[in-house]
Amino acid sequence: MKGSDGARVYKRNRMIITNPITSRKDPTFLTVTYEWAPPGLNQKLAMRYMELIPKKLQPVAGTEGAHYRRLQLLKQLPAYDYDPQYCKGLSEGEKSVMEAFVKEYKENVMGVAEVALPCSAKQDEKEANTTANNTAEEPAEKKDYLCDLCQNLMPADAPAVYADRAGYKRQWHPACFVCCQCREPLVNLIYFWKGNRLWCGRHYCDSERPRCNGCDEMIFSERFQQYEGKSWHVEHFTCTSCEQSLIDKPFVLDGALLLCTTCSSNRAAY
Repeated sequence: MKGSDGARVYKRNRMIITNPITSRKDPTFLTVTYEWAPPGLNQKLAMRYMELIPKKLQPVAGTEGAHYRRLQLLKQLPAYDYDPQYCKGLSEGEKSVMEAFVKEYKENVMGVAEVALPCSAKQDEKEANTTANNTAEEPAEKKDYLCDLCQNLMPADAPAVYADRAGYKRQWHPACFVCCQCREPLVNLIYFWKGNRLWCGRHYCDSERPRCNGCDEMIFSERFQQYEGKSWHVEHFTCTSCEQSLIDKPFVLDGALLLCTTCSSNRAAY
């Protein structure tokens, strides 16, 4: 779709903007590619959305912002949190438990947010659908919309983020749509809604299941090791240095390192 303010192209939520530079004798074009952008927005609203995100986080192809987004996607939504084929050594029983867990959160907790103006017709329509009385009423008073996180005013001409599972009476500034635990922006607007709060996938899963400190996968076995708030698969409760099992043996937890007493003493000697 082309217009006087440039062209917009979406491909797998990528956005390519081409703007003419008319200050020269022979017009040239400046092209900016965003590796991701909220789908379904016109160019003006999409660009306004990007402007409301810190510049260092804007996913412009070839920049630190694009690299950060890819890293956050792997961190917030690791494949082994939703697909058993990426997990190592699941028993059939553990696989069944995982599949049920993933099915439940996909149906009841997980969602993809959308972007719209706070006073958009789409927003008004969704609010109207929650009202049983569809008869003619007096014109509604002008509303002030507040961000659910910072409680500051949402400008009527600036895009807001809506999460269907939270209800359309809630909205967030683009930079305020973050996980309640790590406070990181929710990558690709993928969120988990629990306890009236937004969670990233990783921290939602951590709130529901123990996560192995050794392999980073969730634990679906009833038998596992715990110590000082950390958890391990039984087979991963081993010395970081010599790899011997530490089940029923003395050990030392040195920061993130799990060590047998011998290896711990050797490290202390240096």
